[in-house]
Amino acid sequence: MGNRRVVITGLGAVSPVGNSMRTSFDSLKEGKNGIDYITRFDTSGIKAKLAAEVKAFDPGKYFAKIEMMRTDLFVQYAVAAAEEAVKESGIIGRVDPEKIGVYIASGIGGIGTLESEERKLIEKGPGRVSPYFVPMMIANMASGAVAIRYGCLGPSMSHLSACASGSNAIGEALRLIRHGYADACIAGGSEASITKVGVAGFSNMLALSQSAEKDAASLPFDKRRSGFVIGEGSAVLVLEEYESAKARGAKIYAEVAGYGSTTDAHHITSPRPDGKEAARAMEIALEEAGYKSGEKIYINAHGTGTVLNDKTETLAIKKALGKDAEKAFISSTKSATGHMLGAAGAFEAAVSAMVLSENILPPTLNLREKDEECDLDYIPLSARYEKVDIVLSNSLGFGGHNAALAFRRV
Repeated sequence: MGNRRVVITGLGAVSPVGNSMRTSFDSLKEGKNGIDYITRFDTSGIKAKLAAEVKAFDPGKYFAKIEMMRTDLFVQYAVAAAEEAVKESGIIGRVDPEKIGVYIASGIGGIGTLESEERKLIEKGPGRVSPYFVPMMIANMASGAVAIRYGCLGPSMSHLSACASGSNAIGEALRLIRHGYADACIAGGSEASITKVGVAGFSNMLALSQSAEKDAASLPFDKRRSGFVIGEGSAVLVLEEYESAKARGAKIYAEVAGYGSTTDAHHITSPRPDGKEAARAMEIALEEAGYKSGEKIYINAHGTGTVLNDKTETLAIKKALGKDAEKAFISSTKSATGHMLGAAGAFEAAVSAMVLSENILPPTLNLREKDEECDLDYIPLSARYEKVDIVLSNSLGFGGHNAALAFRRV
C-alpha cells in the first residue's frame, strides 16, 4: 500500500493576484504585482506600509449572511479555494466519503477575530465577546468547515509549521493516500493575517520590508532586499490515488512524486546558516521522485526577500543539486504575491502543478540588482516558456521547519 501513486485532480486559489487559480497563474506569468498600500487599517505608527491583500473577494458567493458573521476570513478564503478545486476534481459522489480526508493548514488561524474580540473585551467588557469567538479563531476550522461542507469523513486536521504549513499539509496528504488511509484528500493552506497587530508584530521584529514603493518591496534574491511583504489568501489542491483518478477520467495536472520534511534545530526565526537541513528536505523529495542528474528542473523557491533566507536557500539548492544547480530554473512568486505565510506553500504547490501543465515558468519580479551570494538563474522579470521534467517547491518556516515537494508530469 505504500507505493500508491498520488495525483492532483483539482486546483483552487484566492490570492493577491486573483480569486481563482486560473486568474492567479495568468497574473503571475504576465508579471502582475499584487502588492500595494494597506487598505484594511490605518498604518500610522507602523513602519511597513505595503501588503499583498486579496482584492474584490465576495464571501457572499459561498456563505449565507449569518454564516459570514460567524466565520473568520481565513476560513472564508479556504472554503472559496476548496469550492473551485473540489468542483474541478469531481470527487464528491465519485469517491467514498469515508476515504476523503481534509488537510488545510494555517500558520496563524483567525488572528483577525482574535484582534476584534479582544478589542470588544477591553472596550465593552467580557459580556460582549462573541460566543463564536473560539470556533472562529482556532486554526483547524478551515479543515472542519470544508469537511462539513462536502461530507468528508476521513481524517481532517490542520498542520501548523509556520511558513511551511501549507507544504506540510500537502506532503502529509500524499502519505495519507500513498499508504492507503484515504483515496483522496482536499489539502492546502489558508491565511488572513493582514491585521494591525499582525503587521505591527512582523514589522517590529524587522522581518518586513519598509519600502514605500510596491515594485521595490518584495525583492527575492535581489541585492536590495530588506524583508518580506506580508500576503494572504488560500490555495487548495485535490490529491487523489492515481488509478482511481484515471478510472473515472479525471483531469490530472501532475503527480505529487516526493516530499521531504526536516528541521534546522537552530533558531526560532533565522535559518541554519549552512543550509544543510533545507538541502536534505530537497534531497529526500527529489529521491522519492526519482530525480536523475541532467533532468530539467524548475524550483519554486521559498524566496522571501529577507537577507538571510535567500542566500541560505541558494546555498541549500547548491548542496542538494550539486553541479545541476547552475542549470536549474528558479523563481520566487512571492515577488508578486508577497508572503502568504501558512498558505504560501500550498499556493506555490498549485503554481508548480500549473507549470507542469502549461510549460510556463513564472518570473521573479523586481529582480534588477544581482547579489553575489545569490548567483543562480532566478528567471528575472519575465516568464519563460520551458518544458521541464520535474518541479520542486520549497518552504522554510520560522522554528526551522523545512518542507519540499516534488512534482512530475503524468
